[in-house]
Amino acid sequence: MPLSSHSSSASTSTLAERLNAGEAPRASDTLLINEQSRLREAGGERVIKFGFGQSPFPVFAPAVDALAIHAADKAYLPVQGLATTREAVASFHREVDGVDWQADEMLLAPGSKLLLFALMKALPADAEVLIPDPAWVSYAPQARMCHLATRRLPCSFESRWHVTAASLEAALADSSETGNRVRLLILNQPSNPTGLSMSHAEQAELAAVAQRHGLLVLSDEIYGVLDHDGSHRAFARDYPAGTVTTTGLSKWCGAGGWRFGAMHVPSALGEALFSRLLGIASETWSSVASPVQEAACVAYQRSPALDSYINRQREILAEVGQWAAEELTAAGIRTHAPNGGFYLYPDFEAHRETLAKRGITTGSELTQALLEECGVALLPGSAFGAPTERLTARLAYVDFDGDALLATSGPVMAHPGLENVRDGIQALTEFSRKLEGN
Repeated sequence: MPLSSHSSSASTSTLAERLNAGEAPRASDTLLINEQSRLREAGGERVIKFGFGQSPFPVFAPAVDALAIHAADKAYLPVQGLATTREAVASFHREVDGVDWQADEMLLAPGSKLLLFALMKALPADAEVLIPDPAWVSYAPQARMCHLATRRLPCSFESRWHVTAASLEAALADSSETGNRVRLLILNQPSNPTGLSMSHAEQAELAAVAQRHGLLVLSDEIYGVLDHDGSHRAFARDYPAGTVTTTGLSKWCGAGGWRFGAMHVPSALGEALFSRLLGIASETWSSVASPVQEAACVAYQRSPALDSYINRQREILAEVGQWAAEELTAAGIRTHAPNGGFYLYPDFEAHRETLAKRGITTGSELTQALLEECGVALLPGSAFGAPTERLTARLAYVDFDGDALLATSGPVMAHPGLENVRDGIQALTEFSRKLEGN
């Protein structure tokens, strides 16, 4: 007997209800702010784009040439990645970071974001993920997508927004967990959203706590090469047996859209974990695109040209970041000068009472006001796991002409290509001083 239209409709409705039940992961805040900025610009508004953290610099030219040469390569490559590419990545970081990485301990993927997710997916179902507050926007959603328990580790302006050895020890002491439950601590330095890194002594103390408690550490070092004075210290140097490290080409090589990420998994963690990671990779992304892997082999080859390319980026980012932090601080917006990458994490807490009189009591309301009144796009601290009432924001100071600046030498703050950065910071400082005048 054929089904009636009523019966078919009811079945479809029930299926739709089941499919739409539960909380869905929302789109990344960093991608959303980029789209909002584009829409405002399309409507004729000028927007200073401090919300989206994409490298402004051109991709290293020899890597671009290699990509073009291999554009016709179409073969599926090994799931783990080409041996030559893995060796290039491992060799680069052995030399730059002083770590003992071997090619057979590396896994490549279309971006480090997938590798972060794969590691969490490979953990036991009862694992707990410890995430700093603030931290990059995707760590917590990925953990939730993997149905893992998460816990935020509060940080403060006074601690330079870091998890300290003392705060980690206290958090672990407060935990009621016993037995062999895996706990994953996620670290990222230089940090997105703060641009800050721990001192080497602070890192060693934190690593000692992690090792004593048998934590697994995921050290996201995607900005490590962009440490402004080249003093980045890989976390694996202080906790080699328990640290999984991710990196890639998106930041220091300006190749975010190429989607190339690499992960090092120390052999001390055992074969089973690495096998699970390979299994996840084989059932999801299969392999990194052939031309991209060939280009990565070139990008990771140390040479005077590559060193010059990296060092000039560091010089520019250090100068711009230092200047912007000083300007904001002078205007009453507490801001730590960055150690690396291209972010600041300004704190508007000093203006809380004045902002409250204007109906602004959350970070989201603050950034909305800054977009509407100043034409400056920032991301609220809540996008990075901060409490909604905290008046912090992430500022990505990369709305400038990276091609033009990379071709210069010496100081850059007066360069025409930095007009948007200068105007954006001036708009924020004027906003702050008007609040003080009230």
